[in-house]
Amino acid sequence: MKNILQILPRPPGSRDGVGDYAQTLALRLEECHGLKTTFASVTKDDAIVPANGEERHDFAATILHYVNYGYDRRGIPHWLPRVLEHRSAGKLLTIFHELYAGGTWRQSAFWLRPLQKQIARTIAEISGGAIVSSEPSRLQLARLTTATPIFVHPVLSNFGEPDLASADFTARDPHRWVICGGSALLERSLRSFPAVLQLLDGPFAPRELFVFGGTNERRIRDLLPVRDGVTTHYHPEIEIEAASEILAGSAFGWIDYFSSAEVPTAAILKSTAFAAFCAHGVIPILPHQGSSISLGDDVLPGPFFIAPNEEQLPTSSERGLIAASIYKWYQRHASSSHLAAAVAAALLP
Repeated sequence: MKNILQILPRPPGSRDGVGDYAQTLALRLEECHGLKTTFASVTKDDAIVPANGEERHDFAATILHYVNYGYDRRGIPHWLPRVLEHRSAGKLLTIFHELYAGGTWRQSAFWLRPLQKQIARTIAEISGGAIVSSEPSRLQLARLTTATPIFVHPVLSNFGEPDLASADFTARDPHRWVICGGSALLERSLRSFPAVLQLLDGPFAPRELFVFGGTNERRIRDLLPVRDGVTTHYHPEIEIEAASEILAGSAFGWIDYFSSAEVPTAAILKSTAFAAFCAHGVIPILPHQGSSISLGDDVLPGPFFIAPNEEQLPTSSERGLIAASIYKWYQRHASSSHLAAAVAAALLP
Protein backbone atom coordinates (compact mmCIF):
# COMPACT_ATOMS: atom_id res chain seq x y z
CA MET A 1 0.00 0.00 0.00
CA LYS A 2 1.35 3.41 -0.99
CA ASN A 3 1.32 6.37 1.39
CA ILE A 4 0.21 9.88 0.48
CA LEU A 5 0.21 13.15 2.38
CA GLN A 6 -2.89 15.35 2.65
CA ILE A 7 -2.15 18.90 3.85
CA LEU A 8 -4.97 20.93 5.45
CA PRO A 9 -5.25 24.10 7.52
CA ARG A 10 -6.23 21.90 10.49
CA PRO A 11 -6.60 18.12 11.03
CA PRO A 12 -9.98 16.49 10.31
CA GLY A 13 -12.37 15.71 13.11
CA SER A 14 -13.69 19.11 14.19
CA ARG A 15 -16.88 19.28 12.04
CA ASP A 16 -15.00 21.31 9.48
CA GLY A 17 -16.20 21.15 5.87
CA VAL A 18 -12.75 20.83 4.31
CA GLY A 19 -11.65 18.37 7.00
CA ASP A 20 -14.72 16.20 6.41
CA TYR A 21 -14.07 16.34 2.66
CA ALA A 22 -10.44 15.25 3.14
CA GLN A 23 -11.38 12.46 5.52
CA THR A 24 -14.01 11.06 3.16
CA LEU A 25 -11.51 11.24 0.29
CA ALA A 26 -8.92 9.41 2.41
CA LEU A 27 -11.34 6.58 3.14
CA ARG A 28 -12.18 6.10 -0.55
CA LEU A 29 -8.55 6.30 -1.66
CA GLU A 30 -7.63 3.56 0.79
CA GLU A 31 -10.66 1.36 0.13
CA CYS A 32 -10.62 1.58 -3.65
CA HIS A 33 -7.05 2.46 -4.67
CA GLY A 34 -4.71 1.26 -1.92
CA LEU A 35 -3.54 4.76 -1.00
CA LYS A 36 -3.17 5.36 2.73
CA THR A 37 -3.34 8.98 3.94
CA THR A 38 -1.33 10.83 6.53
CA PHE A 39 -2.88 14.19 7.39
CA ALA A 40 -0.62 17.17 8.04
CA SER A 41 -0.73 20.90 8.66
CA VAL A 42 1.80 23.56 7.66
CA THR A 43 3.46 26.12 9.89
CA LYS A 44 4.96 29.47 8.93
CA ASP A 45 8.44 28.27 9.90
CA ASP A 46 8.53 25.98 6.85
CA ALA A 47 7.44 22.82 8.65
CA ILE A 48 4.95 20.20 7.46
CA VAL A 49 3.61 18.64 10.66
CA PRO A 50 1.78 15.26 10.54
CA ALA A 51 -1.38 15.38 12.65
CA ASN A 52 -0.53 12.17 14.53
CA GLY A 53 3.11 13.03 15.12
CA GLU A 54 4.18 10.40 12.60
CA GLU A 55 7.60 10.95 11.06
CA ARG A 56 7.97 9.45 7.61
CA HIS A 57 9.30 10.59 4.26
CA ASP A 58 8.18 7.87 1.86
CA PHE A 59 5.03 9.57 0.56
CA ALA A 60 4.23 8.75 -3.05
CA ALA A 61 2.32 12.01 -3.56
CA THR A 62 0.86 15.06 -1.82
CA ILE A 63 -2.62 16.57 -1.84
CA LEU A 64 -2.91 20.21 -0.75
CA HIS A 65 -6.35 21.44 0.30
CA TYR A 66 -6.11 25.14 -0.47
CA VAL A 67 -8.33 27.45 1.55
CA ASN A 68 -6.53 30.78 1.64
CA TYR A 69 -8.29 32.10 4.75
CA GLY A 70 -7.71 28.77 6.45
CA TYR A 71 -3.93 29.22 6.31
CA ASP A 72 -3.87 32.96 7.02
CA ARG A 73 -6.44 35.26 8.60
CA ARG A 74 -6.06 37.79 5.76
CA GLY A 75 -6.10 35.11 3.07
CA ILE A 76 -2.49 35.71 1.99
CA PRO A 77 -0.34 32.74 3.14
CA HIS A 78 2.72 34.07 1.27
CA TRP A 79 4.96 31.50 2.95
CA LEU A 80 2.98 28.45 1.76
CA PRO A 81 4.46 28.12 -1.78
CA ARG A 82 7.98 28.09 -0.32
CA VAL A 83 7.06 25.28 2.07
CA LEU A 84 5.50 23.26 -0.73
CA GLU A 85 8.48 23.66 -3.04
CA HIS A 86 10.84 22.27 -0.39
CA ARG A 87 8.76 19.21 0.45
CA SER A 88 9.92 15.78 -0.80
CA ALA A 89 6.62 13.94 -1.03
CA GLY A 90 6.07 13.13 -4.70
CA LYS A 91 3.70 14.83 -7.12
CA LEU A 92 1.59 17.69 -5.78
CA LEU A 93 -2.14 17.85 -6.53
CA THR A 94 -3.92 20.96 -5.22
CA ILE A 95 -7.65 20.97 -4.48
CA PHE A 96 -8.70 24.63 -4.58
CA HIS A 97 -11.62 24.93 -2.18
CA GLU A 98 -11.10 28.69 -2.51
CA LEU A 99 -9.09 30.78 -4.98
CA TYR A 100 -9.38 34.37 -3.82
CA ALA A 101 -11.94 36.65 -2.18
CA GLY A 102 -14.54 38.85 -3.82
CA GLY A 103 -16.06 41.94 -2.25
CA THR A 104 -16.38 45.65 -2.99
CA TRP A 105 -13.76 48.36 -2.60
CA ARG A 106 -15.16 49.07 0.86
CA GLN A 107 -13.94 45.64 2.06
CA SER A 108 -10.33 44.73 2.85
CA ALA A 109 -10.62 41.62 0.70
CA PHE A 110 -10.90 43.83 -2.39
CA TRP A 111 -7.49 45.39 -1.77
CA LEU A 112 -5.88 42.07 -0.81
CA ARG A 113 -7.23 40.26 -3.87
CA PRO A 114 -4.14 40.87 -6.10
CA LEU A 115 -1.92 39.22 -3.48
CA GLN A 116 -4.38 36.37 -3.07
CA LYS A 117 -4.39 35.82 -6.84
CA GLN A 118 -0.60 35.83 -6.95
CA ILE A 119 -0.35 33.14 -4.27
CA ALA A 120 -3.04 31.00 -5.93
CA ARG A 121 -1.17 31.31 -9.25
CA THR A 122 2.15 30.28 -7.71
CA ILE A 123 0.65 27.25 -5.96
CA ALA A 124 -1.13 26.17 -9.14
CA GLU A 125 2.08 26.44 -11.16
CA ILE A 126 4.10 24.27 -8.75
CA SER A 127 1.31 21.68 -8.75
CA GLY A 128 1.15 18.79 -11.17
CA GLY A 129 -2.62 19.23 -11.33
CA ALA A 130 -5.46 21.21 -9.79
CA ILE A 131 -9.06 20.38 -8.89
CA VAL A 132 -11.83 22.98 -8.64
CA SER A 133 -15.51 22.49 -7.91
CA SER A 134 -17.18 24.17 -10.88
CA GLU A 135 -16.72 25.56 -14.37
CA PRO A 136 -16.73 29.19 -13.10
CA SER A 137 -13.86 28.29 -10.76
CA ARG A 138 -12.01 26.57 -13.59
CA LEU A 139 -12.26 29.72 -15.70
CA GLN A 140 -11.00 31.83 -12.79
CA LEU A 141 -7.97 29.60 -12.28
CA ALA A 142 -7.31 29.32 -16.02
CA ARG A 143 -7.04 33.11 -16.16
CA LEU A 144 -4.28 32.92 -13.57
CA THR A 145 -2.24 30.16 -15.21
CA THR A 146 -2.25 28.02 -18.32
CA ALA A 147 0.60 25.79 -17.15
CA THR A 148 -1.38 23.44 -14.91
CA PRO A 149 -3.98 20.79 -15.87
CA ILE A 150 -7.28 21.76 -14.20
CA PHE A 151 -10.00 19.23 -13.41
CA VAL A 152 -13.58 20.06 -12.39
CA HIS A 153 -15.13 17.98 -9.63
CA PRO A 154 -18.10 19.22 -7.56
CA VAL A 155 -17.66 18.95 -3.81
CA LEU A 156 -19.00 15.79 -2.23
CA SER A 157 -21.68 15.36 0.41
CA ASN A 158 -20.47 15.52 4.01
CA PHE A 159 -23.80 14.06 5.16
CA GLY A 160 -23.49 10.64 3.55
CA GLU A 161 -24.08 9.01 0.17
CA PRO A 162 -26.82 6.38 0.54
CA ASP A 163 -27.64 3.70 -2.00
CA LEU A 164 -31.19 4.54 -3.11
CA ALA A 165 -33.68 3.01 -5.54
CA SER A 166 -36.26 4.76 -7.73
CA ALA A 167 -39.09 3.89 -5.33
CA ASP A 168 -37.30 5.79 -2.56
CA PHE A 169 -37.89 9.08 -4.39
CA THR A 170 -41.54 8.72 -5.42
CA ALA A 171 -42.63 7.55 -1.94
CA ARG A 172 -41.47 10.68 -0.12
CA ASP A 173 -43.84 13.14 1.51
CA PRO A 174 -43.83 16.20 -0.82
CA HIS A 175 -44.61 18.46 2.17
CA ARG A 176 -41.34 17.55 3.97
CA TRP A 177 -38.58 20.12 3.51
CA VAL A 178 -35.04 20.47 4.82
CA ILE A 179 -32.48 23.24 5.35
CA CYS A 180 -28.91 22.17 6.17
CA GLY A 181 -25.34 23.45 6.25
CA GLY A 182 -23.14 25.60 8.45
CA SER A 183 -24.57 28.16 10.86
CA ALA A 184 -24.23 31.13 8.47
CA LEU A 185 -26.03 29.30 5.66
CA LEU A 186 -28.75 28.09 8.03
CA GLU A 187 -29.41 31.64 9.23
CA ARG A 188 -29.51 33.14 5.73
CA SER A 189 -31.79 30.38 4.45
CA LEU A 190 -34.13 30.60 7.43
CA ARG A 191 -34.46 34.36 7.06
CA SER A 192 -35.66 34.01 3.46
CA PHE A 193 -37.79 30.89 3.98
CA PRO A 194 -40.90 32.65 5.39
CA ALA A 195 -41.31 34.42 2.05
CA VAL A 196 -41.43 30.98 0.42
CA LEU A 197 -44.21 29.94 2.76
CA GLN A 198 -46.28 32.94 1.70
CA LEU A 199 -45.76 32.19 -1.99
CA LEU A 200 -45.99 28.42 -2.00
CA ASP A 201 -49.28 26.62 -1.58
CA GLY A 202 -50.74 23.40 -2.84
CA PRO A 203 -49.06 20.00 -3.31
CA PHE A 204 -45.58 21.11 -2.17
CA ALA A 205 -46.48 23.48 0.67
CA PRO A 206 -44.13 22.81 3.61
CA ARG A 207 -45.76 21.14 6.61
CA GLU A 208 -42.61 19.76 8.20
CA LEU A 209 -39.17 21.38 8.15
CA PHE A 210 -35.90 19.86 9.35
CA VAL A 211 -33.05 22.28 10.09
CA PHE A 212 -29.66 20.78 10.88
CA GLY A 213 -25.93 21.38 10.84
CA GLY A 214 -23.62 24.00 12.31
CA THR A 215 -23.32 24.63 16.01
CA ASN A 216 -26.10 25.23 18.53
CA GLU A 217 -26.89 28.91 17.94
CA ARG A 218 -29.41 31.11 19.73
CA ARG A 219 -29.85 33.24 16.61
CA ILE A 220 -30.92 30.11 14.69
CA ARG A 221 -33.41 29.08 17.38
CA ASP A 222 -34.87 32.60 17.36
CA LEU A 223 -35.88 32.08 13.72
CA LEU A 224 -37.90 28.97 14.61
CA PRO A 225 -40.68 28.00 14.21
CA VAL A 226 -41.00 29.48 10.77
CA ARG A 227 -44.84 29.62 10.76
CA ASP A 228 -47.90 28.16 12.43
CA GLY A 229 -48.86 24.92 10.74
CA VAL A 230 -45.25 23.99 9.95
CA THR A 231 -43.63 21.55 12.38
CA THR A 232 -39.95 22.45 12.73
CA HIS A 233 -37.09 20.25 14.00
CA TYR A 234 -33.68 21.77 14.78
CA HIS A 235 -30.65 19.46 15.03
CA PRO A 236 -27.32 21.31 15.43
CA GLU A 237 -24.11 19.27 15.49
CA ILE A 238 -25.95 16.30 14.03
CA GLU A 239 -24.25 12.97 13.34
CA ILE A 240 -23.81 11.98 9.70
CA GLU A 241 -26.05 8.91 9.93
CA ALA A 242 -28.94 10.87 11.43
CA ALA A 243 -28.56 13.67 8.85
CA SER A 244 -28.54 11.16 6.00
CA GLU A 245 -31.72 9.50 7.32
CA ILE A 246 -33.52 12.87 7.43
CA LEU A 247 -32.38 13.80 3.93
CA ALA A 248 -33.37 10.42 2.49
CA GLY A 249 -36.95 11.08 3.63
CA SER A 250 -37.23 14.69 2.45
CA ALA A 251 -38.59 15.94 -0.86
CA PHE A 252 -37.26 19.51 -1.11
CA GLY A 253 -34.32 21.48 0.24
CA TRP A 254 -34.26 25.28 0.58
CA ILE A 255 -30.83 26.87 0.09
CA ASP A 256 -30.17 30.63 0.04
CA TYR A 257 -26.52 30.29 -0.98
CA PHE A 258 -25.68 33.37 -3.02
CA SER A 259 -25.21 36.89 -1.73
CA SER A 260 -25.70 38.15 -5.30
CA ALA A 261 -28.01 36.85 -8.02
CA GLU A 262 -25.31 37.73 -10.59
CA VAL A 263 -23.05 34.84 -9.54
CA PRO A 264 -23.27 31.90 -11.99
CA THR A 265 -25.51 29.25 -10.45
CA ALA A 266 -22.90 26.57 -11.16
CA ALA A 267 -20.77 28.09 -8.38
CA ILE A 268 -23.14 26.37 -5.95
CA LEU A 269 -21.29 23.13 -6.72
CA LYS A 270 -18.80 24.17 -4.02
CA SER A 271 -21.57 23.92 -1.40
CA THR A 272 -21.57 20.75 0.70
CA ALA A 273 -25.22 21.43 1.59
CA PHE A 274 -26.17 21.46 -2.10
CA ALA A 275 -24.11 18.28 -2.56
CA ALA A 276 -25.96 16.65 0.35
CA PHE A 277 -29.30 17.43 -1.31
CA CYS A 278 -28.17 15.91 -4.60
CA ALA A 279 -26.60 12.84 -2.95
CA HIS A 280 -29.99 12.02 -1.39
CA GLY A 281 -32.25 12.99 -4.29
CA VAL A 282 -33.61 16.03 -2.46
CA ILE A 283 -34.67 18.67 -4.98
CA PRO A 284 -32.80 21.94 -4.25
CA ILE A 285 -34.94 25.09 -4.34
CA LEU A 286 -33.28 28.52 -4.68
CA PRO A 287 -34.66 32.01 -3.96
CA HIS A 288 -34.18 33.31 -7.49
CA GLN A 289 -33.93 32.19 -11.08
CA GLY A 290 -30.49 30.98 -12.16
CA SER A 291 -28.41 29.67 -15.01
CA SER A 292 -28.17 25.98 -15.83
CA ILE A 293 -25.65 23.68 -14.15
CA SER A 294 -23.82 21.11 -16.24
CA LEU A 295 -20.61 19.19 -16.65
CA GLY A 296 -19.93 18.81 -20.32
CA ASP A 297 -23.28 18.03 -21.96
CA ASP A 298 -24.68 16.43 -18.80
CA VAL A 299 -27.17 18.95 -17.37
CA LEU A 300 -28.38 18.81 -13.78
CA PRO A 301 -32.20 19.19 -13.64
CA GLY A 302 -33.23 22.71 -12.69
CA PRO A 303 -32.36 25.08 -11.22
CA PHE A 304 -35.70 25.26 -9.44
CA PHE A 305 -36.64 28.43 -7.63
CA ILE A 306 -39.37 30.37 -5.86
CA ALA A 307 -39.36 34.15 -6.01
CA PRO A 308 -41.97 36.91 -5.84
CA ASN A 309 -44.21 36.82 -8.92
CA GLU A 310 -42.45 33.83 -10.44
CA GLU A 311 -41.49 30.25 -9.73
CA GLN A 312 -40.13 27.17 -11.45
CA LEU A 313 -40.94 23.89 -9.79
CA PRO A 314 -41.50 20.34 -11.03
CA THR A 315 -45.05 19.07 -11.32
CA SER A 316 -46.34 16.43 -8.92
CA SER A 317 -45.91 13.76 -11.55
CA GLU A 318 -42.35 14.90 -12.36
CA ARG A 319 -41.10 15.18 -8.77
CA GLY A 320 -39.96 11.57 -8.25
CA LEU A 321 -38.31 11.33 -11.67
CA ILE A 322 -36.46 14.62 -11.21
CA ALA A 323 -35.27 13.61 -7.73
CA ALA A 324 -33.93 10.35 -9.18
CA SER A 325 -32.21 12.23 -12.02
CA ILE A 326 -30.51 14.61 -9.56
CA TYR A 327 -29.34 11.65 -7.49
CA LYS A 328 -27.90 9.87 -10.56
CA TRP A 329 -26.17 13.06 -11.76
CA TYR A 330 -24.44 13.27 -8.37
CA GLN A 331 -23.33 9.65 -8.64
CA ARG A 332 -21.85 10.30 -12.10
CA HIS A 333 -20.00 13.51 -11.25
CA ALA A 334 -19.67 14.27 -7.55
CA SER A 335 -19.62 11.10 -5.47
CA SER A 336 -16.66 10.31 -3.23
CA SER A 337 -15.88 7.21 -5.31
CA HIS A 338 -15.78 9.30 -8.47
CA LEU A 339 -13.54 11.89 -6.77
CA ALA A 340 -11.17 9.24 -5.44
CA ALA A 341 -10.80 7.69 -8.90
CA ALA A 342 -9.99 11.10 -10.42
CA VAL A 343 -7.51 11.93 -7.66
CA ALA A 344 -5.78 8.54 -7.89
CA ALA A 345 -5.44 8.91 -11.67
CA ALA A 346 -4.02 12.42 -11.33
CA LEU A 347 -1.54 11.46 -8.60
CA LEU A 348 -0.28 8.15 -9.90
CA PRO A 349 -0.98 7.88 -13.63
